[in-house]
Amino acid sequence: MTGRLLLVRHAETEWHRDNRYAGARSDPGLTARGLRQVEALARGARAEGVTAVASSPLRRAVRTATPAARAVGAPLRLVPDLREVDFGALEGRTRDEADPALVRRFLADPVAHPFPGAEPPPAAAARTAAALRGLGALHPAGTVLVVGHSTALRLALCALLGLPLAGYRRLFPRLDNVAVTEIGLPADPAGPASLLSLNRPFPPS
Repeated sequence: MTGRLLLVRHAETEWHRDNRYAGARSDPGLTARGLRQVEALARGARAEGVTAVASSPLRRAVRTATPAARAVGAPLRLVPDLREVDFGALEGRTRDEADPALVRRFLADPVAHPFPGAEPPPAAAARTAAALRGLGALHPAGTVLVVGHSTALRLALCALLGLPLAGYRRLFPRLDNVAVTEIGLPADPAGPASLLSLNRPFPPS
């Protein structure tokens, strides 16, 4: 088994309350609550013994990860393949604002029926999973905090755990903002990862 990977969805954004889709082409700012979550994440990173911090390059993730990196004295590594999925026609919108027929097909099978113009879920799963494996290989004996995005991380979890991608919304209904999902990666990259925790809060400092 390689080192620990602590997967964290970025802090709450201004689009959170409306459940508006913020993908690779959208970058809403953090709310006041989100900024408090950022500080809690920095305290938790110290308590968890984090030795490396990586982030999606999108602003909401970088803003979430930067204080944690500073708190543990590690450089912040930006990993382009940790970016969120591009949601195509749903980008910047809520499901209520989208074509109901498209929404029904998407909810029934998001892999077979992604929204028009969206990044194919298998491609998003593959790039995000590869990025996580790469971080595990870079830090085989450390604890890596990875700040990313809800859909990309859930797809990657399915890919790494050997679960069907079409079930990512059912198997992982949500990733809470700045909660930790911990995985262990096998030394053999062909083997499945281990899910060690899901959506747990960081301990207080």
